[in-house]
Amino acid sequence: MHDSDPASHPSVEIVPVDRVCGRIRPPGSKSLTNRALICAAFADGDSVITGALRSEDTEVMIEAIRSIGVVVEASDGGRHLNVSTSGRIARTDEIPIEMFIANSGTTIRFLTAALSAFGGNYRLHGVQRMHQRPIGDLVDAIAMVIDGDISATSPSGCPPVVMSSRGWQSDSMSVAGAVSSQYLSGLMMAAPIRSTANSNLTTRINVVGELVSRPYVDMTAEVMRSFGSVVGVIDDASGTQVAVDIGSAGYIGGDHSIEPDASAASYFWAAAAITGGEVTVEGLNRSAMQGDVGFVDVLEKMGCEVRHTDDSITVVGRPLSGVDVDMNVISDTVQTLSMVALFAEGPTRVRGVAHNRFKETDRIGDLACEIRKLGARVDEHDDGLTIHPAAHLHPATLETYHDHRMAMSFSLVGLRLPGVKILNPACTSKTYPEYFADLERLIGHAHRWHTASS
Repeated sequence: MHDSDPASHPSVEIVPVDRVCGRIRPPGSKSLTNRALICAAFADGDSVITGALRSEDTEVMIEAIRSIGVVVEASDGGRHLNVSTSGRIARTDEIPIEMFIANSGTTIRFLTAALSAFGGNYRLHGVQRMHQRPIGDLVDAIAMVIDGDISATSPSGCPPVVMSSRGWQSDSMSVAGAVSSQYLSGLMMAAPIRSTANSNLTTRINVVGELVSRPYVDMTAEVMRSFGSVVGVIDDASGTQVAVDIGSAGYIGGDHSIEPDASAASYFWAAAAITGGEVTVEGLNRSAMQGDVGFVDVLEKMGCEVRHTDDSITVVGRPLSGVDVDMNVISDTVQTLSMVALFAEGPTRVRGVAHNRFKETDRIGDLACEIRKLGARVDEHDDGLTIHPAAHLHPATLETYHDHRMAMSFSLVGLRLPGVKILNPACTSKTYPEYFADLERLIGHAHRWHTASS
C-alpha cells in the first residue's frame, strides 16, 4: 500500500560513486531454500541444508513446518539448517492450525499444495497484500483431487486458504500456468508426499495455457530429484503445452547445498553496468539452477562485457543501448533492468511479464509510477512497459510499496544520481536483510540514513 506522507517512513539515500568494482557472494537463493525446506519437511529421514537464506520468507516457511512437528535447528546465522521429521504429524483437530505466512508467495503456494497432499486441517493467512494475491487457480486444481475441502476465502480467489484434507484421491490434475509458475511447482512437490501411501502411483500434472517463468519449474524438478523423487517435465511438439510426471518414490533426507541467489546478484551486475564498473558475483555460473543468471545475457545485449568461469560471473560496464526483450523467464529482474534502462541510449521495451502485476505489488504500474518521479517517460503495456531515458534525471523520494525488489532496484539509481531517497528500506528483509550493508561494502562508502522525522 502507498503511504501519502513520505516523512512517516525512514529512508536511505545512496551516495553516488564513480565506478562500482569488486567481488561479492550474495546469500543463498530464497527459491531454492524454500523448495529444499518443503522436500526436507516431508522426507523419510533427516536432512542438512547448507548455504540457506535467512530472511522473512524462509523464516515463515520454517515456522509453518515446525507447527506440524518438523524440527528445524538453525546455526551459522541461519545458513545451516538441520531438519528432522521424526515428530511430523498431520493436524486433524477440528480447529485448524493457523499458519501466518506474511507476504511470502512461495511459502503459501508450496504449503497449500503440500499440506493438502499430507492431510490435516489448516488455515494459511498473511498480511493485507497477501490477501490480494491470487491463489485461486491452485486451489481449483487441488479441489479436483482432494479428499476433503479447500477454499480461498478472500474475494477473487485470494488467501486466506482454509482446508480440511485426508490427502489426494486422484493421480491426474490440471493447473493454469499464466499467473504464477509457483502453482505448478507447489503441486509437483506435493505429489511425492501423497505417493508415500501409494507405492505404485505416478502423478500427472497438466498445465493449461501459457506457463510463465518456466525456469522455476525446471529448478523445482532438480530440487525434487536431489531428494530422491523421479520427475519428468514434458513439452509437446509445439512447445506450448507442458505436463509433469512424478514417480512413486517419496522424498529421502540427505545433505543439500544452496546456490547464491541469482535474483539478488542481478543488482550487483546492474551496478557494474550503470557505473561502467566491474563486478564479479561468486558461486554462480552458466549452469546454475536459477534461470535469473540469464539477466547477464540481457546486459550483454545492451553493450556490457560478460565473463564466465566455473564459479563466477563478471559484468564489465560499457556504453549502454536500449533493448527490446521478452523477460518472461527472468521476470524477477524486470525492476533491475528498468534501472539500467534509465542510463541507456534509446528506449527499452520489456515484454512477457503481465503476471508481474500480481507480485508483492504491481510491478508494472507501481514501478512506472516511481520511475516517472525521476523524470523519465514510461509507457505501460498489457505485458510489460517501455522506459524512455530522460536527458536529465532529477532527485526524488521513491516509494517501495513494501516490495523488497523495489527497494533494491531503486538503490541502483542512487549510484549515479544524487538525492534519491528510498522509503522503507527495511522491506528488503523479505529476501535479503543485509542488502544495503553488502552494497556499502561493495561501493566502499556508507549510505545516508534518514529517520522518519528527518
